[in-house]
Amino acid sequence: MSIAQIKNLTRRLENLAKEASSELNKECGHDLWKNIGFDAFDGIENPEKRAKANYYFGQWQTVKELQEVIG
Repeated sequence: MSIAQIKNLTRRLENLAKEASSELNKECGHDLWKNIGFDAFDGIENPEKRAKANYYFGQWQTVKELQEVIG
């Protein structure tokens, strides 16, 4: 991969992480999910909101793993 491709990928991953984080904060009403993980979603009674939070948490985790690999 070229340097430009890596920079572009890094920028896109950061945008995905920001989107996921923002959505998780909105669905949970707090940012404790960063420390607690999936347990933070147990208190969400609305199944639709809980499913959305789980989706975005998976997206956030994937982005973080990819960011670790590419440095």
